[in-house]
Amino acid sequence: MIPFLIILLIAVISFIFAIKKKRMILLMVPFLSIFLYFAIEVIIFPGPVLDTVKFIFSLR
Repeated sequence: MIPFLIILLIAVISFIFAIKKKRMILLMVPFLSIFLYFAIEVIIFPGPVLDTVKFIFSLR
């Protein structure tokens, strides 16, 4: 639950700064934070990285 709240907070803050500063590139920050979270979770998983990625994408 805590990672979800952190990503939600990052999204709200980046949206506010994107509107105030008129820089739409700041709207990419939430997507980058989600990708970074996903990458960290894959790296932390106790197994080979390639096997982990194959396992994640083979789930249906």
